[in-house]
Amino acid sequence: MDAREADYAHFVRTRTHALLRSAYLLTGDQHLAEDLVQEALARTHRAWPRLDRAENAEAYARKVMYHAQVSIWRRPKVAEVLPADFEPDLRRGADDPADAAVERLVLRRALLTLSAKQRAVVVLRFFEDHTEAEAAQMLGVSVSTVKTQTGRALDRLRALLPDLRVLTDVPEGGR
Repeated sequence: MDAREADYAHFVRTRTHALLRSAYLLTGDQHLAEDLVQEALARTHRAWPRLDRAENAEAYARKVMYHAQVSIWRRPKVAEVLPADFEPDLRRGADDPADAAVERLVLRRALLTLSAKQRAVVVLRFFEDHTEAEAAQMLGVSVSTVKTQTGRALDRLRALLPDLRVLTDVPEGGR
């Protein structure tokens, strides 16, 4: 194995977990996230000789991941139907791990009600802490699209989860 292949193997071993977390948040499904990361890693491997430094590999892989997800949005849609009884119940105990787990599950279910674009901007803006301009560049859309999708996503989440303290701490205008 030459030095370039060793660098790539090291990149895959050290960064796959972080890429999987982001992909899961983008897709909302573990299997789709794994497929998205696999596609990103395959394309990164093909581009490996063109990358100036190994440090650029993660940025390249993330950009590939976001672009692949955008192309999925553009495919014909099949309507998803959620049960009408979606009523989150967020009673809080005193630092009870079970309450935290329930809160995460309810938040995940609410995130899955968002469109793919809305979920992507929420992931980029609030999980990965990118600016609106950075998110727009990564997704290949305008800054105003990012702002619109973020606003709609947060409005939807606030409507579904009025008692969730995390959503009330996010400023309206972003950062």
